[in-house]
Amino acid sequence: MSGPLPRGLVVLLGAASAVVVVTGVRAAAWLVAPALLALVIVIVVSPVHRWLRRRGLPAWLATTTLVTAVYGVFGVFTAVVVVSLVRLAALLPGYTERVRALRAEAADRLRALGVGPEQLDALVHSIDPGKLASAAAALLGELTAATTGVVFLLALLLFFSMETGTIGGRLEAVERARPRARIALTGFTARTRRFLAVTTTFGAAVAVLDTIALLWLGIPLPVLWGLLSFVTNYIPNVGFLLGVVPPALLGLLGGGWGTTLGVVAVYVVLNFVLQSLVQPRYVGDAVGLSTVLTFVSLVFWAWVLGPLGALLAVPATLLVMAVLVDVDPRAEWAAALLRAAKSEKGHRP
Repeated sequence: MSGPLPRGLVVLLGAASAVVVVTGVRAAAWLVAPALLALVIVIVVSPVHRWLRRRGLPAWLATTTLVTAVYGVFGVFTAVVVVSLVRLAALLPGYTERVRALRAEAADRLRALGVGPEQLDALVHSIDPGKLASAAAALLGELTAATTGVVFLLALLLFFSMETGTIGGRLEAVERARPRARIALTGFTARTRRFLAVTTTFGAAVAVLDTIALLWLGIPLPVLWGLLSFVTNYIPNVGFLLGVVPPALLGLLGGGWGTTLGVVAVYVVLNFVLQSLVQPRYVGDAVGLSTVLTFVSLVFWAWVLGPLGALLAVPATLLVMAVLVDVDPRAEWAAALLRAAKSEKGHRP
């Protein structure tokens, strides 16, 4: 009878398997990312389904009510974004002359700093005001192409929601075969809900304040940038940087450097302090992930799944930990390394 494999060989086989799995997931990101998003949404709203059932609604009516409500919220959000992006596409070509003026101003300042004529010509020609019109057309094209993804996501939401009523019985069957598996999956859903509750609370507060501030500063489409701030709040640590760039650029084009500095100041005070300094502590406390792991998971899942991976980095990490770490009592050492330390969880800024 052959003995156990050498530990080094086990590690190599595990690493090779991980590479194969990650490569496959990355190749199927078009399917995995929307499916994961639909799963997270269903996890969030499933307590509402149970509440409706306790109120006496039949399963089919509770599911229909839930799906209709989710579709309604999603539809309103999508409509606001689509209308705002169409307005933005119509707005961009109007800044052509302003871009030319800024380009000339930048060239004069660089020339005064001693930049050579060849480098200056290359820089000036790289800033083409005519690209604003092409950018607007590309924006509308991407908007049209995204329709297919939206329809696919809505279909996934429908099918996942139809399974909500039977998940309890399935978990009981899982518990009979693998007791720790049910504990791990239940912990995953609970931590995912806590993460989304904390993140949504911070995101909604910051989005409202950003919208008011941008409206006061005269930035076009403040509601769109408020929604962008809300969505990027789900991206750990660096969401602030992604949310500040568009309104800051519009502030530069429409009002000059003073307006741009005002936008940046507002985002630094509101978004950076809350999202990058305060919120990660509460997120780590809610989901039990260390701050370092949260940031690493952001980079990894954004590389594997694309933009949706950045939004779903924390839930995806929680799911992987539930499946690979929490179900196996021999992996408690890994859980100790990946979870937030007690001192970190107990700390409040």
